[in-house]
Amino acid sequence: MTTPALPSYSNGPSTVPLLGDTIGANLDRTAARVGDHEALVECATGRRWTYPDLVAEVDACALGLDALGVRKGGRVGIWSPNCAEWVFVQYGTAKLGAILVNINPAYRTHELAYVLKQAGISVLVSATEFKTSDYRAMVAEVRDECPDLREVLFIGDPEWERLMTTGRAGDRGLLAERETQLSADDPINIQYTSGTTGFPKGATLTHHNLLNNGFFVGEGCGYTEADRVCIPVPYYHCFGMGMGNLGCTSHGSTMVIPAPGFDPALTLRAVQDERCTSLYGVPTMFIAELGLPDFASYDLSSLRTGIMAGSPCPVEVMKRVVSEMGMAEVTICYGMTETSPVSTQTGADDDLDRRTATVGQVHPHLEVKVVDSETGLTVPRGTPGEFCTRGYSVMLGYWNEPEKTAEVIDPARWMHTGDLAVMDDAGYLNIVGRIKDLVIRGGENVYPREVEEFLYTHPDIVDAQVIGVPDERYGEELMAWIRLREGAEPLTAETLREFCTGKLAHYKVPRYVKIVDAFPMTVTGKVRKVEMREVSVEELGLQAAAAVRNA
Repeated sequence: MTTPALPSYSNGPSTVPLLGDTIGANLDRTAARVGDHEALVECATGRRWTYPDLVAEVDACALGLDALGVRKGGRVGIWSPNCAEWVFVQYGTAKLGAILVNINPAYRTHELAYVLKQAGISVLVSATEFKTSDYRAMVAEVRDECPDLREVLFIGDPEWERLMTTGRAGDRGLLAERETQLSADDPINIQYTSGTTGFPKGATLTHHNLLNNGFFVGEGCGYTEADRVCIPVPYYHCFGMGMGNLGCTSHGSTMVIPAPGFDPALTLRAVQDERCTSLYGVPTMFIAELGLPDFASYDLSSLRTGIMAGSPCPVEVMKRVVSEMGMAEVTICYGMTETSPVSTQTGADDDLDRRTATVGQVHPHLEVKVVDSETGLTVPRGTPGEFCTRGYSVMLGYWNEPEKTAEVIDPARWMHTGDLAVMDDAGYLNIVGRIKDLVIRGGENVYPREVEEFLYTHPDIVDAQVIGVPDERYGEELMAWIRLREGAEPLTAETLREFCTGKLAHYKVPRYVKIVDAFPMTVTGKVRKVEMREVSVEELGLQAAAAVRNA
């Protein structure tokens, strides 16, 4: 009798229990334990906070928001690059039980207005500007469209300072009373992921989701009070605020903000000057750091570990990070916003091949399986199928979109990721493709449908199909195949970019454009995007990028 093949199912038994805290209570518990240990460093300004200092600022922010009428369940938006105030607002809203809505700093007016209205944001904390974005002007442009928005506080302005001053003079007893009304299962964060129907969807996450995921990512990196984590990844995403901030504060480690936005030289200088033991990044960030002409001049000897995640991780880049940056215990994480985000992680004691060519094994307290996307049945190990995960990390759902939630979370609470994976006999996973036509450009998720819907607003475009094509730097780049109306002027990548600028985030703007009379179609009338991608790779000469191996 032959032994049946093992099913592609695995779970993460652990002797380390899940945390039952709220985020605020966990921060207070850590501060009581580590005393005057350094909690936060902002390299751009040289400002520093010990854990007691950080708790004082967080409490001031919470009490200031409370004085503005923010209550449990109210939505507070934050639209800013990485800065210390982002951290105060993250933990301050959690202490109130308010729901923090993360707004991508690259958003333009079209996207900003949608998020403000869809989440029902009543208070917005915003930077004044970042790179080419004038946030004041953009907020002014959309404010009349957003009936729920009653307060806008620009960081550094008198209104922000007044909020913090009010909070510092506030009654800590009131905050303690507010905290007694909170549950770890309360929603406290909405993160928008690009939508397949033209607009982003708001993944709604709880204290329990985010705190535990950050904690177990930190466990996977072996964090203690001795660790100093360099966080160049954006706070508006789970990678920054969850794996970064919560990974640190749940272990008493130090958060280091190298710059408001990613800069490879400033990142390595922060690692050097602050003696960071851990460094985060999407693959494009590590590629940029390794590519600096003076890379060898930085003293990175303090580095021990770190995380590469956010998009497929090239095996050769991972090996260089280990050998040239000294990150002997670097790990790869795989996940998605809807799962807080991490579902699998490589281990520091895995062999080099598994640490560089897989996305690891299932995380503690979670379950994963690989299923046939047609039948829903678990496939044998070694067989590709859709990656699904279940456990504490799965979001409550998409904000105010029960139908969209039901499309991805089945009745048994399995989250269907849309990613194609293969599980080996030891339970290690490889991500081999995507069922959906999601494009991941430099760690940013882009659903082509959203870009296509926007391109249809161009007066000369009759039809548009957007695909991802391989790119050695960003993993993937966007390409638009376009049908023009009869008699229209020729459209180039440059003129299309001009049309998109200021209306779409930069990472959603197609890099390549191909004008066609028709799209390749299946016999049932569906566009064959796989064929479009194959043709594009040949025509653009992207064979080398297409051949890059990823975990």
